[in-house]
Amino acid sequence: MALNRLASRLQRLPREARDTLFLLAVIAWTLAPHLAQVPAWCGAMAALILGWRAWLALTSRPLPGRLVLVALLVAAGALTFWSERTLLGKDAGVTLIVVLMTLKTLELRARRDALVVFFLGFFLVLTNFLYSQSLPVALSMLLSVWGLLTALVLAHMPVGRPPLRQAGALAARAALLGAPIMVVLFLLFPRVGPLWGLPQDAAGRTGLSGTMRLGAIAEVANDDSIALRLRFPDGAAPPPEAMYLRGPVLGRFDGRTWERVPENLGGATRVELLGAPVRYEMTLEPSRLPLLPLLELTPARADAAPVLEGWNVRLRQDLQWQLDRPLTDRVRLSATAWPGHRIGPRATPPLVAENLELPPGFNPRTLAWARALRARPEYSGADAGVLAAALLREVGAGGYGYTLEPGPYGRDAIDEFWLDRKLGFCEHFAAAFVVAMRAMGVPARIVTGYQGTDPAPVDGWWIVRQSNAHAWAEYWQRGVGWVRADPTAAVAPERVQRGRSLAPQPGFVAGAIGNVDPALAARLRTAWELLDNRWNQLVLNYSRTRQFELLRALGVESPDWEDLARALVLLAAAASAAGAGWAFWDRHRQDPWQRLQARVQRALAARGVEVGPQHGPRARAERVRARLGGRGEALALELETLDRLRYGEGVAAPSRRWWPGFARALRAAGRP
Repeated sequence: MALNRLASRLQRLPREARDTLFLLAVIAWTLAPHLAQVPAWCGAMAALILGWRAWLALTSRPLPGRLVLVALLVAAGALTFWSERTLLGKDAGVTLIVVLMTLKTLELRARRDALVVFFLGFFLVLTNFLYSQSLPVALSMLLSVWGLLTALVLAHMPVGRPPLRQAGALAARAALLGAPIMVVLFLLFPRVGPLWGLPQDAAGRTGLSGTMRLGAIAEVANDDSIALRLRFPDGAAPPPEAMYLRGPVLGRFDGRTWERVPENLGGATRVELLGAPVRYEMTLEPSRLPLLPLLELTPARADAAPVLEGWNVRLRQDLQWQLDRPLTDRVRLSATAWPGHRIGPRATPPLVAENLELPPGFNPRTLAWARALRARPEYSGADAGVLAAALLREVGAGGYGYTLEPGPYGRDAIDEFWLDRKLGFCEHFAAAFVVAMRAMGVPARIVTGYQGTDPAPVDGWWIVRQSNAHAWAEYWQRGVGWVRADPTAAVAPERVQRGRSLAPQPGFVAGAIGNVDPALAARLRTAWELLDNRWNQLVLNYSRTRQFELLRALGVESPDWEDLARALVLLAAAASAAGAGWAFWDRHRQDPWQRLQARVQRALAARGVEVGPQHGPRARAERVRARLGGRGEALALELETLDRLRYGEGVAAPSRRWWPGFARALRAAGRP
């Protein structure tokens, strides 16, 4: 009822006010995604100006003078410089465009001003994709484009009061006519990088880091967003306990923070690959690290290493895949991993000092406990594997608990966790294990990354979330090399064997749906992630390589840039020829009423009644009465009926039921 009353009230408004309010609503919708990016003052100013302009339209008051607009513009420029420290660049430019767009609505006095607003709105639509290229943003901007096209159509319909529905339908038809051109340009226009090249979808998102403090990975695990997707084109996925994705390797510890050890360029790490390889494809979301978290172990072989166009990718000595810059774009890659492997030298490892070092004055009780364990008679002469097994037994039988919210720890966090509270997340177990191993004289380090996936694939892709972030340990054993040890598996085997992390608290909407129907919440999330994955794979990941694959599918043996340009030119020429043919045909089309009028004119001429194209149906009826008299009365009445159809009811096309009656009246009138 409220919507009906609002629609009725809008219909009673003058056309100029109605069209202005519609345009303001479209502008507000287009500006809304920018509110999360622009300064708070910019959003407040835009809202106030749009509200002011709407009030002026509703009350039919005059627009403000030029001095007011100049003052607002100067204030906006000063505030932009104050908040961004510049008037150039992406953020400052978008802020100014938002303000200028709203200020321009205060100058809507002529069609020229309206056209400036329309095309500034189209440019503003593009700027949204500088910050996000997600499916919701794309759908929102599609609606904005339709709204701007509708307003543009209204501006070119100056006579009468055309309904919004009619203008919207015409705008939709125009957009559909342009859709084939858009598709061709998307498929064939040369690409020099990802779509638009400047997406910032990952801004502010939590993720793995090159450092670790106790509690950091637990913060990441509270984020249920997607970190990456995996697909295994050759068959089944590896079991969950083998689904380790190696990220930053942390070997330097100052008592509070674990950091990466600077790379030693003295030589490559020995890698021995065992068992069958696993080929996989990965779609990786943007992160804050210059690293690729790849399946263990992905070696630096020509037939296995990942290749990213435009990126320098190399394998460090600690088997981290290093990029030349932070990953700010969504990327897709293919690689091959060997879940069975041995890494590191069997003799003394490099960086042995760094992997044995412990900061003085921290965690004295844990160090004393570890040294006492090492001094037991049963461990006299024991190797690293035996000592690691002893620590894992202690974790499994020592009353430890695995929780996402263990609470804050103090200065000697390892002492407090290992000997007192015994509650922690994966990083607590990994850090305590490495400290104890080092205290017993065994080189050890922490590896962070992801472990496990969602229970079932979506559209053939296994989803790895930020909540799958994980930390485990590696220790060096003489004669073997670096060996993985995951203390979390000793206290929470389901975390590793099933690849399931602790579930973070859902949001308000998801929690409400989950409380009513948990299965519905799961289905909705799966359906949305399926759509999002299709969008990522088909649109955002459409690269130069896939353009060349399309040309190969069309019969081009070795496609290159010239083939792309040639195909684009040929299609453009074909489209131009088709457009010229359509224009020629459209030029000779006639309105249905005009065709009927010409037909009626010929029929009356055969009865001796001469009429011209300028005579309407009523004038023709008068000439019939004057020429034929009483025997032409039925014919005149039919012509008056046609006049009412054309001008009284205002139908779009003549009624097909009218001509048979007119033909009977013609026969009754006879020939002259």
